[in-house]
Amino acid sequence: MTEIAVACDRAESSWAWTVDLRDPDGSATRHRVTLGDAALAGLAPGAADPIDLVRRSFAFLLAREPKESILTEFDLTVIGRYFPEYEAEVRGSD
Repeated sequence: MTEIAVACDRAESSWAWTVDLRDPDGSATRHRVTLGDAALAGLAPGAADPIDLVRRSFAFLLAREPKESILTEFDLTVIGRYFPEYEAEVRGSD
């Protein structure tokens, strides 16, 4: 199973995360993800910890593609463009 490690940075009206994905064989990738406060409120209403949203989002992606296929830098809302079911599944996990 792929390990998901998340480090968070807070800006004035947005969030940024560095996400490291590591497989048991030692292979790893690093990703930089951003999300504005308004989009966070839409994806995870009332979320006290946006890191959980990021972890769930990467678990969602890893269920559909290898870690090497995940973009290295993107806004979290982009996932819905590639996978239309993303937002409904993430909201259902709250």
